[in-house]
Amino acid sequence: MAFRVVLLGAGGIFGNRLARRLAADGRFELVLAGRTHSVLQELAGELRNAAGGEVTIAVLDALADDFATRLASVRAQLVIHAAGPFQLQDYRVAQACLDCGSHYVDLADGRGFVAGITRLDAAARSAGCLVASGASSVPALSSAVVDAWMPRFARLERIESAISPGNRTPRGDATVASILGYCGRPIRVWRDARWQVAHGWMGTRRVRLANAQRLVGICDVPDLELFPQRYPGVRTVQFRAGLELPLLHGGTWLAAALVRMGVLRDLARHAGRLRRWSEWFMRWGSDVGGMTVELSGEDASGRPLRVRWWLEVAAGEGPEVPVTPALVLAQRLADGTLPVIGAMPCVGLLDLEALMAALAPFAVRSGAEVLP
Repeated sequence: MAFRVVLLGAGGIFGNRLARRLAADGRFELVLAGRTHSVLQELAGELRNAAGGEVTIAVLDALADDFATRLASVRAQLVIHAAGPFQLQDYRVAQACLDCGSHYVDLADGRGFVAGITRLDAAARSAGCLVASGASSVPALSSAVVDAWMPRFARLERIESAISPGNRTPRGDATVASILGYCGRPIRVWRDARWQVAHGWMGTRRVRLANAQRLVGICDVPDLELFPQRYPGVRTVQFRAGLELPLLHGGTWLAAALVRMGVLRDLARHAGRLRRWSEWFMRWGSDVGGMTVELSGEDASGRPLRVRWWLEVAAGEGPEVPVTPALVLAQRLADGTLPVIGAMPCVGLLDLEALMAALAPFAVRSGAEVLP
């Protein structure tokens, strides 16, 4: 019997990608959910023609008063929440899932949202359900990388990560809003074994991806909150992100500086307009994005050890990376091979090997090197 999955936010950039992969997997009975009937109907038609699987639609608005009742009527076994941004959301969707006995997974990258999901732990355990937040590039993939390399370290001191999408990679308003929401604003960072304050998109530096160097600035992601707790002894945790074109990255830096000075107040509310402006430059740059995680510390002999893991995604397939952890969790829940209940950030639930295997059909390559 197929595992019934409701995908909330199916019409978005990430939701669309995830919908296509779920529909092509015979384990699932997929329900596309969102606020716009016409968008859902069009996507459902495409998926039925392409995959031939069982795909239906449900008009669901997470902000509506009757959301919990309407969700219960859909009879979900798993709800995947891909309708970001999550920075200003509460846990009504996850709570509604628990009320109707459904597992819940989201693609959140909001630091407070992901870290705070544990407040639902008692309710999730009582319902016998999994509530996993952050099944995306961060913290699911980033933590899987650190976990994979931890055995090489007797002492891990620094974790420095960065992400940079290709300029031609599609972007949605929700993603843009989540970035703009912290530009120029104070961010609490774990540096030199104490909490310090940095500012979003500031601290620009160059990082090396697989075959290119990109400008990146400080970002507010769940890793900054979770990693100092998960990896005792680590003295510094940093995460940066950037845009491929220096012009766009610099423009965002300037906007962040204006926010920091108090000239601008709320960049996120201009996400749609700024996203459209950025698309004027789509002809330049590439469709190649990447991610890097660098670990520094000491090996078992007390000698310095520095490792850099990298990921490169071509052909505009960058959005496949952040949706993959949610897909793998759904597959394991359907197979009954994830005997975990409770509410938690998505760290320690998935291993790097499984995530990379799920990305194998796409234009993705990865590697690692020990640095001098």
